Amino acid sequence: MGKSLNISIAILLLANLSALSSIARGAADTKTELPDSLRVWENEKQIAQPTNDIRLNQVGFYPVAQKKAIVVGEKGAEFFLRDLKTKKVIFKGKLGPVLKSPYSGKKSRVADFSSVQKVGKYVLEVSSLGVSYPFEIKNEIHKSVATAAIRGFYYQRASVALPEKFAGKWARAAGHPDDKILIHPSAASPERPAGTVMSSPRGWYDAGDYNKYIVNSGITMGTLLSVYEDFPVYFKNLKTNIPESQNAIPDLLDEVLWNLRWMLTMQDPADGGVYHKLTNPRFDGMIMPDACKNPRYAVQKNTIATLDFVAVMAQASRVFKVYEKQLPGLSDSCQIAATRGWGWVQKNPAVLYNQNEMNTKFDPDVVTGGYEDKDGSDELIWAAAEMYITTKDENYLKNISFETDKPMPLPSWSQVKALAYYTIIRHEKQLGPVDQQYLRSIKNTVLNFSDDLLKNLDNQPYQTVMGKVAKDFAWGSSAVAANQGIALIQAYKLTKDKNYLNAALSNLDYILGRNATGYSFLTGFGSKQVMHPHHRPSIADGIVEPVPGLLSGGPNPGQQDKCEGYPNKFADESFVDADCSYASNEIAINWNAPFVYLAAAIEALSYK
Repeated sequence: MGKSLNISIAILLLANLSALSSIARGAADTKTELPDSLRVWENEKQIAQPTNDIRLNQVGFYPVAQKKAIVVGEKGAEFFLRDLKTKKVIFKGKLGPVLKSPYSGKKSRVADFSSVQKVGKYVLEVSSLGVSYPFEIKNEIHKSVATAAIRGFYYQRASVALPEKFAGKWARAAGHPDDKILIHPSAASPERPAGTVMSSPRGWYDAGDYNKYIVNSGITMGTLLSVYEDFPVYFKNLKTNIPESQNAIPDLLDEVLWNLRWMLTMQDPADGGVYHKLTNPRFDGMIMPDACKNPRYAVQKNTIATLDFVAVMAQASRVFKVYEKQLPGLSDSCQIAATRGWGWVQKNPAVLYNQNEMNTKFDPDVVTGGYEDKDGSDELIWAAAEMYITTKDENYLKNISFETDKPMPLPSWSQVKALAYYTIIRHEKQLGPVDQQYLRSIKNTVLNFSDDLLKNLDNQPYQTVMGKVAKDFAWGSSAVAANQGIALIQAYKLTKDKNYLNAALSNLDYILGRNATGYSFLTGFGSKQVMHPHHRPSIADGIVEPVPGLLSGGPNPGQQDKCEGYPNKFADESFVDADCSYASNEIAINWNAPFVYLAAAIEALSYK
C-alpha cells in the first residue's frame, strides 16, 4: 500500500518527467524505490508544480559559490527563492536580460542568487512558470556525486561478482572470466600462434558493451591517475564502499588497479607490443554478463595502443611507488612494462589499427568498437612526457615536439596531447633549467585555451563554457564539458584566478541540469535524471533505476543511432533518454573519468 502510494504521488507531481517513464516497467520489482531527489516531494507539501523550464544544477550549490538558474522563455520579471521546509521566500531577484540560443533560437534569462549562502533545501520560483526541481545549498554538495562517479567504475568491473553488500540492488553474478582468451589471427606471432589461449581477466567493461579496449583505457586511466596526482590528500580518506575500502590504499587507486592489472596482461611477453582490444567478434546482446558465452579474442598489436599503454604504465609506476609496502614490486613491474612497450614502438613506429582492412585478411571478422586512430603523434608526445617524468631520462624527449605553436586540442581518446601538457606542468619542480623554455610555452598554451573558453561567457544562454560552439556537441558531449572543466582547473591551479574555477563549476552545473535538455546526465542524480542509458546491465537487470554514477553521453546532433524520440536536430537539444540511443545516451569509461576529475577537483579545491 505504502509503496503504491509513493509511486502515485511521484507520478502525480512529476508526470512530465521522462525520468519516471520507467516506473510502469518496474512496478513488479519489489526492490523499486524512488530516487532520493524525489523524496523531498514525498515528504514535504507541494509548493507548486515543478517545471522543466527552470534549468539548474539539480543537486545543488556551495554556500559561497556562484548560483545560477536559467529560465526558458520571456515570461515573468522576478524570481523567488523559497525555503522548502518553511515555504517562506528568503530571496527575491530580477531576471536578467533576454539571451538567445545560437542553435534553436529559443530565448532565456538568468536568475542569479549567488548572494544566498544559507544552508538548506530550496526551490526557485517564477510566478508565471512554477518552481524548479528541489536542490540544496551546503558544503561538500558534490561529494556524493564524485563518490558515485568513482563507484561507477566498480559497476563496470569484469570477471567478478558484485555482491549486494557493495553493489546494493544492482548486485550481479560474475561474467567474462576472460581466462581463456584466444589469440586472433591478426595478433598471431611465432610465440603465440592464432588460437593460442591466454589469460586476461579483470578490467572494466568499456561502455554500454562488454568489451575491453586498450586505447580507451589509456585516456581513462591517465585522467584518473592525474586527478589523484593533483589532489592526493583529498582521496586519502575518500571511501566509496568497494571491497578494498578497508585496505591502506585510497579507493580511487584500488579501482584503478582493477583495470591496471588487466592492461598488464595485454602486453605480449615475447616482444613488448600491446594488443588493441579484448573482444567478442560481435557485440553481446542486451543480456547480463554471466549470460555471455561467446568466445573472446585478443586482437592485433599496434603502435597507438602500445603508446597509450606506455603512458599509463609510466604514470602508474610513479603513483604506486609510494605504496610499495602494500603492493611490492608493482611500481617496478609497471616501469619495466612501459620500457618494453617503448622499445616495441621504436621498432614499429607506424603500425595502425584498421578494422575493415584487418577483416579482409583474417577470420573471424571483428565488428566491435574500432578505436581507430590515423595519427599517433599525440600518443607519442604523451608517452614520452610520462616516461621522462618517471625516469628523469631526457632521452625520451629527443626529437619530441610539444607542438605548442598550435592551439591545444581538448583531450579525447584519439587526442591525448594535452595530458602530456598537464603532466609537465604538474611536475615542473622536477624539470631542469634546459626544460624551462618549453614549460613556459606549455603553460601559455593551456592558459590560452582556457582564456578562449572564458570569452563572451556572459552572453551564453546557459552561462556555461560548454556549448559556446557547435562542435562541443560531439559524440560524448558530456565528456567535452568535463574535459573543458579540467583545462579550466589546470588554469586555476596556475593562476589562482577564480574566474577559471567558476567557469569549471558552470560546466558541472551543465552536466547536472543547467542545459538545453533539462536532464541531469549522471545516473542516480537529479529530479530529471537519465533513466534509460544504452548500458547492457541497466537494460537487462530488471531494475527500474539504471546503475548509478554513470555519465550519459549527452546531446549529439549526429544522431547516428537512428533512434526514435529525438526532439529535434538542434545541437544542444539533440538527446533522447532511450536505451536504443547509443549516440546520445550510452555511457563510457572515458566519459566517467573526466567527470570524476571535475567533481572531485571542485570538492578538493572547496568553496568554503
